[in-house]
Amino acid sequence: MPISGIGGVFFRAKDPDALLEWYRTHFGVTMEGYEPWQQAAGPTVFMPFPSSTDKWPDGKQWMINFRVTDLDALLFKLRQAGMDVETNPDWDAPETGRFARVNDPEGNPIELWEPPVE
Repeated sequence: MPISGIGGVFFRAKDPDALLEWYRTHFGVTMEGYEPWQQAAGPTVFMPFPSSTDKWPDGKQWMINFRVTDLDALLFKLRQAGMDVETNPDWDAPETGRFARVNDPEGNPIELWEPPVE
């Protein structure tokens, strides 16, 4: 296959500059001019869901999932910043890893995923 990975994630925002700064501050996701965010290689799930899914709010067409290396440390940091963080032990499994969810300031859903240690 000629495709080697995802080259970008593009979405509408009411205040693109403020939202980009929010992602930079809380997740280290940056875009400086034309210099893209460099991320670690690893698995990426590309999966359409039924339009009736309850995994994220109605009216939102997508949910981004960020791979993380230390979910507990990130959740502590996000809670310290005053964010509502959702966790559920039913989401976690030894074969898939651990999960949590937050929303960005514009209500876009973000899933945080700590893959299992191999």
